[in-house]
Amino acid sequence: MNYKHLQGLTHDGTLYVNDALGTIEAVLPPGGYKTAHAPALLELENGDLLCAWFAGSFEGSADVSIICSALRKGSDRWEEPVKVSHDEHRSEQNPSLFLSPDGDVWAMYTAQLDRMPGKDNMQFTSVVRRQKSSDGGRTWSDFDVVFPKEGTFCRQPIQILSNGRWIFGNWICTDSPDGLTGDPTVFQISDDEGKTWRQVDMPQSRGYVHANVVELESGKLVAFMRSRAADNIYMSRSEDYGDSWTVPEPTVLPNNNSSISALKLKSGRIAIAYNPTCTPNPVKGKAAWPGLRCPVAVALSEDGGRTFPLIRHFELGEGFVGEENKTNNCQYEYPYLMQSQDGKLHLAYAYKNRVSVKYVSFSEEDVMGRKREKVGLYNPTAAQSR
Repeated sequence: MNYKHLQGLTHDGTLYVNDALGTIEAVLPPGGYKTAHAPALLELENGDLLCAWFAGSFEGSADVSIICSALRKGSDRWEEPVKVSHDEHRSEQNPSLFLSPDGDVWAMYTAQLDRMPGKDNMQFTSVVRRQKSSDGGRTWSDFDVVFPKEGTFCRQPIQILSNGRWIFGNWICTDSPDGLTGDPTVFQISDDEGKTWRQVDMPQSRGYVHANVVELESGKLVAFMRSRAADNIYMSRSEDYGDSWTVPEPTVLPNNNSSISALKLKSGRIAIAYNPTCTPNPVKGKAAWPGLRCPVAVALSEDGGRTFPLIRHFELGEGFVGEENKTNNCQYEYPYLMQSQDGKLHLAYAYKNRVSVKYVSFSEEDVMGRKREKVGLYNPTAAQSR
């Protein structure tokens, strides 16, 4: 018997309503590239949205470049991406977008040497570059190197704190027997709007990377981090606008040695987008790579990141959940979460083993749900379900 096919998202950037989840979704146009990874979002002052990611053959190859698409305010489709960077000798990765006070958009990203025979991971050769756009992401300037120290890596955007200070989370990749477990977190701090920078180290932070800085209140910061050991999301605190930091400690949320995204919402809650999975038997100080970057969830905290009682999955993958078949799901990874001026939440992540980037829009209330309770009641035979 011939059945009608259930239509899914089209890979041309068109926005669709997902009635089951109550979300607006799109798969961004891949631009003719084989892979897409590490998306970042930014809202412009006029309400346009930008999404940048790195695209090419394989992560770490010299043909990998930064590209950028736009969802213009009032449009129902993301535009074809434009190329931001292209260095024939370096792999350009992990873009973040920053709206500077003068109105220019900064694309900050890593640039590492192409892989060498017998050496795939060249992150220890990375520097951090910047390109600017003054026309809403349509065209981009030539690059300059902002952080030339080899091994400097980034993922999250520059944050402007309540006292005007800029803070930019980095980590330092090393070429050592410890591999990626030896990478410590550092912060680049500027008190003159990016003219000069100084580095602040996070103590005992080797293996804790991708620091997401959240200002809870004036001067009181928390940084949420990926763990190379694939055990938990970790957190560190600062009471002095980032001049000093506590030793990282685990949160209640799991981590699968993959990127996360955290921010403070207009409501005061903290939101974290992540993959709610981890390795079965984590070993402190040893990198683990569990083959599961699915599902994608958003968690909310009302106590500064100590607990996360409100969690919702926004990407379910292919539905495999058993201990011996859950890796049949595709990878949905590196989520990036932002909140626009109108209060809406916007989520982007690498989609279906990096074939493109998926975009999902929803409200904070969509994460929370209609009711709050630890144990519900469902007894249909007594007409007491609710």
